[in-house]
Amino acid sequence: MECEWKPDGQGLQQILQLLRESQSPDTTTQRSVQQRLEQLNQYPDFNNYLIFVLTKLKSEDEPTRSLSGLILKNNVKAHYQSFPNGVSDFIKNECLQNIGDASPLIRATVGILITTIASKGELQNWPELLPKLCLLLDSEDYNTCEILDSDVLDRPLNIMIPKFLQFFKHISPKIRSHAIACNLFALATDEEPEVRKNVCRALVMLLEVRMDRLLPHMHAIIQYMLQRTQDQDENGDIEEDEAVPDNEQDIRPRFHRSRTELLFHPEWVIKESGILVLGAIAEGCMQGMITYLPELLPHLVLCLADKKALVRSITCWTLSRYAHWVVSQPPDTYLKPLMTELLKRVLDSNKRVQEAACSAFATLEEEACTELVPYLAYILDTLVFAFGKYQHKNLLILYDAIGTLADSVGHHLNKPEYIQMLMPPLIQKWNQLKDEDKDLFPLLECLSSVATALQSGFLPYCEPVYQRCVNLVQKTLAQSMLHQSQPEHGLAEGLGGNIEQLVARSNILTLMYQCMQDKMPEVRQSSFALLGDLTKACFHHVKPCIAEFMPVLGTNLNPELISVCNNATWAIGPEMQPYVAMALRLLVAPVLQQFIRPWCTSLRNIRDNEEKDSAFRGICTMISVNPGGVVQDFIFFCDAVASWVNPNEELRDMFCKILHGFRNQVGEENWQRFSDQFPAPLKERLASLYEPHGQGGREGGGREGGEGCSTLCTGSIRAREGKRK
Repeated sequence: MECEWKPDGQGLQQILQLLRESQSPDTTTQRSVQQRLEQLNQYPDFNNYLIFVLTKLKSEDEPTRSLSGLILKNNVKAHYQSFPNGVSDFIKNECLQNIGDASPLIRATVGILITTIASKGELQNWPELLPKLCLLLDSEDYNTCEILDSDVLDRPLNIMIPKFLQFFKHISPKIRSHAIACNLFALATDEEPEVRKNVCRALVMLLEVRMDRLLPHMHAIIQYMLQRTQDQDENGDIEEDEAVPDNEQDIRPRFHRSRTELLFHPEWVIKESGILVLGAIAEGCMQGMITYLPELLPHLVLCLADKKALVRSITCWTLSRYAHWVVSQPPDTYLKPLMTELLKRVLDSNKRVQEAACSAFATLEEEACTELVPYLAYILDTLVFAFGKYQHKNLLILYDAIGTLADSVGHHLNKPEYIQMLMPPLIQKWNQLKDEDKDLFPLLECLSSVATALQSGFLPYCEPVYQRCVNLVQKTLAQSMLHQSQPEHGLAEGLGGNIEQLVARSNILTLMYQCMQDKMPEVRQSSFALLGDLTKACFHHVKPCIAEFMPVLGTNLNPELISVCNNATWAIGPEMQPYVAMALRLLVAPVLQQFIRPWCTSLRNIRDNEEKDSAFRGICTMISVNPGGVVQDFIFFCDAVASWVNPNEELRDMFCKILHGFRNQVGEENWQRFSDQFPAPLKERLASLYEPHGQGGREGGGREGGEGCSTLCTGSIRAREGKRK
């Protein structure tokens, strides 16, 4: 089949029509396409058609061919193990024959497909791949060389490294650059700046993973890095005026000079280096620095007005490193002067300074929190003015600063005068950006924080924002490229019951159910947070879906993904509890044994809070429905119960009923044998909190025997793992 397979003409035309329709912006069309694609996956040679369109149908436009390859890539990720041998062989053969396609788009798609197949463990079953790649490395064709920059081919370095070494003298600077990136070797004196830049990046990467290999050469490496800081390029001494348009590659790290000269040196280069060092030592030497900060901070604030942009920008960063100390002092002494000067730099004429100042101010916001409330009008006035001043790159940082401000001051932002200042420019940007614009998602994250802070103040803007969010989730689900951000969560949390009508008029619950089963943990995490918010805000809409939601929540109680587990637990809140028994009797109770141990292991490490209370009420209800599901891991439940420092009386009573019920069921003798296996701190804690009058031997229950228990430290580790957005 590999080489003899030919497509049916009619079938090929149907698939081409489907590929064209999949590029339609209409959501109904996309949903229909997705359903038909799933149906076609039932036919083994459907994937042959997809690779045929990608590699052989050169009369078709490139976006359609590439889309065919990307759909095939998704099928490989999901179903490759079930591909018939003839199909997989045909796909691999076509990939190898088309690595050097003349089209960059097709070339890139073929490369993605090859690495996806390799990542499925197929390198061992694809013996032709590495020899073919090595053969292509000897080619003079630039196209076949460029595509070989891949890191997922399961340790082919023994074969590839000698070949890459040959490319350090390739005629193309891009190939020389790729060769260094692949091997972490160096062409220290290469004439091309981009190649030298990758040398520095490679050395930094190697330093992080194998410092022992670099230590014998550290002196030479430091000398080389210092030499590179003297390279003359666009990031050197030239003032970067805001009139210069942003370049997509602008966001890159800069190697600062690090001479050990005086902080107050009249030469700006040495002063900049001294300020950099002061910021670099902040984390490790904070206690030693405290004595000097009252003298240094005012000087650094003055440096924010230095005539050199690079001094101003590095001063912003250094000051942000001491923000925690600043907010611990009287506000008028350091916070107010620092805030005032940083906001001036937010409106600096130099783009690099704008970026540094905006980032530094976001750090200050996180530390100061409600200390900033008296200055909100001035802060908002500055940040809103920046909307009209900033270009593309710095707008992304501005979104973050505004979102952080909203998180930090919370409901204090919900005043008519503040809303009138802040919302018009945000909504203007919102309306300007198209759905496919990558800048939309940082803006959505910003709006999520703002909606949470404004609460009812966001109502005039909620419907168009909500509807567009739903459409975005629907569209990206249809394209199988769901983004991690789910801004409806912020709307639901901020608007509370006011979101009810929006939920009623949309299919958000259906979309959320799909997202709850997404392969990406970040998507599931956000989905469970949204479910928890909707459960509180409009439970009557959630109630009909409980039967579908509960098994998904149960399967995500996995402590290896702590944030996902935490949000899944939180989503089973008090509003659901009257219905939990009904749903669990049929759905979750039979599988309680599958997740009770990881649930307990995870929840024991969370500090006491309302969400933990809600989660434990839910699990206690599950145990009351199916006590047999916890028997094999009852010692882990006891450990989780003991992690509570101060449960409220109602929850304490639920714990007592379960503990005493098991104890009574198995009898005193069996309970004693079981509890003798407890670590001493666990045994003492349970006895002091849940025994009648602190005495043992009267009530309770348990099981004979028991399995090992994670070591209990009294008080447990209070991981800061509250509800995650």
